[in-house]
Parts: sequence; C-alpha cells; structure tokens
Amino acid sequence: MPEDQIVNAMFLIFSGAALIATIALYCRQALLVAYIVLGLIAGPSVSGLITDPSLIQDMAHVGIIFLLFLLGLDLEPQELLHMLRNTTRVTIISSTIFALSGLAIGLMFGYSLVESAIIAAALMFSSTIIGLKLLPTTALHHQHTGEIMISVLLLQDLIAIIVLMLIQGLSHDGVAVTDLIWLFLSVPLLVGASFLFARHVLHRLISRFDQIQEYIFLLAIGWCLGMAELATVFELSHEIGAFIAGVTLATSPIARFIAESLRPLRDFFLIMFFFSLGAGLDLSIASQVLLPAAVIAVTMLVIKPWVFARLLIQTGEKPALSKEIGCRLGQISEFSLLIAILALDAELIREETSYLIQIATLLTFTVSSYLIVMRFPTPIAISEHLRRN
Repeated sequence: MPEDQIVNAMFLIFSGAALIATIALYCRQALLVAYIVLGLIAGPSVSGLITDPSLIQDMAHVGIIFLLFLLGLDLEPQELLHMLRNTTRVTIISSTIFALSGLAIGLMFGYSLVESAIIAAALMFSSTIIGLKLLPTTALHHQHTGEIMISVLLLQDLIAIIVLMLIQGLSHDGVAVTDLIWLFLSVPLLVGASFLFARHVLHRLISRFDQIQEYIFLLAIGWCLGMAELATVFELSHEIGAFIAGVTLATSPIARFIAESLRPLRDFFLIMFFFSLGAGLDLSIASQVLLPAAVIAVTMLVIKPWVFARLLIQTGEKPALSKEIGCRLGQISEFSLLIAILALDAELIREETSYLIQIATLLTFTVSSYLIVMRFPTPIAISEHLRRN
C-alpha cells in the first residue's frame, strides 16, 4: 500500500471516528455502530473516499485476533467452571431456540439449507461488546448482573469457537471424515503444546522480567500472534490460535495486567475492523436483503429478552433482574459478523447471505443499545438517575 494511501486511510478512520463517535455518544448509541456508519459513508457505495476497502481489511483483522486473545485471558479455568455451572442450561437452551428461529426464517425466505444453517449459527449469540460496555459496575446489583452476563457470554463465545472450527473444516467443497477427525484432534494437540510451552517457558520469563512492562507487552503480543500463525499449520484459523494463546496465559499472576495493557491496541484494530466492514458494504446488495434482515432483527429483539428472562427466572433469579439481563443480551453478536465473513470466504454462503447477517446484526446493535440506555442504568444513560459509571 503506498504511503500516502496509508496516511489518508488512517486520517479518515481515526479523525472521522473521533467526530462520529462524539455524535454517537450524544445520540446514546454504541460506538461500534458509529464506526460501521463511518465506513459506509467513506466507502465506495457513498462518498468513495475509500476506493478499495480491502487495503485495510488485513490490518483490521488483527483486531479480531486480539479480541479472542483477550477473551481467553479472562478464562481462568477454576473461576470459569464455577460461573458456568449456573448458566450452562440457560445458554444451551437459549442458543438452540435462537438457532432454530434463524433456520426457520432462512428457509422461509428461500435460502438453502446450508445458508440457513449459517444464519442459524449467527443468531445464537449476544454481543459481548454492547452487553458489557453498557453495564455499570459500581453497584452490587450490577456486579451480580455482570457475573451472570459474563458467564452466559463466555459460554456463548466457546460455542462460537466451535462454530468457527466447523466453518474452518467445511471450507472445501467436500470434507472427508479424516479431515474432520484431524480438525478435532488438532485442537487438543495445539492446546497441549501451548500449555506446556506456557508453563515451562512463558511463565518463567514473566516471573523473571515482570518489572519490565515493555518486555511483558511485547511478549504477550508475540505469543498471541505466534500462536495465531501456528494454528494455521494445524489447518485452524488465526482466531482459534489466539484464543488458545489467551487461555494458556489466564493462570499467570499478571494476566489481568496483560489484558489491560492490550485493550487499547485491540480497540485500535477493532475500530479499523468495523470501519472496513462498513466500507465494504454494497448498498445495492443490501437493499435486496433488507426485508429478511428486518424480520430477523425484529424477531431477535423480541424473543431474546423474553427467552433469557424466562430461563433465568427458572434458575431462581428475581424477575426484575432476569428481565434486565434479557434486555441487555437482546441483540445479535459481533461474532455473527465474523461468522458471516468467514463463511463467505469459505464459499459456504453467497455474498447476499453474508450481507443479510451483517445488516440484521447492525439493526439489532442500534435498536438494542438505544433500548438499554433508555430503560436501564448505563454509563451513557440519557437521564441523570440512570447514569452510572
């Protein structure tokens, strides 16, 4: 990429993001929606300021890699098992209901069984970014709310990892049984090797040089990207490798420090990712799938809060708390965007179907974030009595 194109793209992305993020905050919208809108405005379908979105997509992909790495860092095994015991039933039943709803809608609008299955998979999850970014943590009530949400979201993310693995395995016209066996054998092999290396090498290096923050920062990035690249040797995706890299470091005493250090870097690349997503949208194709996308969005916005609330009440949670959690989890996930893109790259779905998933996801992002800030305490609530840090 020529130097002037790089500078121009960075200027458009980050100066534009600062401006449109300000507008989004005044409108009480999630910032990632603003980044996608900015990309759409700057992309070929509107202004044409970015003529080739693919120029930044490879760099932007690093944001998803860091996202999964940081997710793994939060998965301390003992704490995770304790949290998941109470929400496994809720997560599995709700994900099944959402998937069946997506499958039915896909088939109703004439999509193939495979495409409808991808749509179904994309609707199983709720947004970690919106769910946790709009949750205050200062009150005890919201600490408990956060614990429940995190356990549900983490289990959903683990299911999403499995979905990504299946997409990876089905990325060819015909997948032999031996290929599928290798796919599921390669994960424990990679996990085992990474745990051994982390225990005998990484943890010792961290223990010896933990006072040198610059070194720890570089070591974490190197480990994340190194494992992401190693995963491709096992015919797995970069994302799965990054996730495993994070899990193997989760037991380190300074895992939280590493996570906090890398979050600004993750956010830097995620801004680029969502910008490139918007810039790559073709409005002519988007208009063709607007009706089914709207049907999916409305269906998820209605049934997700209700399903989560009913299941949580059955576990013994208070009705008011259950309804609030249901509303906070009532959107489609950023993982759905990743599933749509990877499935398109694997030639499992058409571009039209990928657009369908992306637009439905963006619609739920916008409506859900607005409903949350209007009804529940958030850091960006409109009224003073709902605003919480």
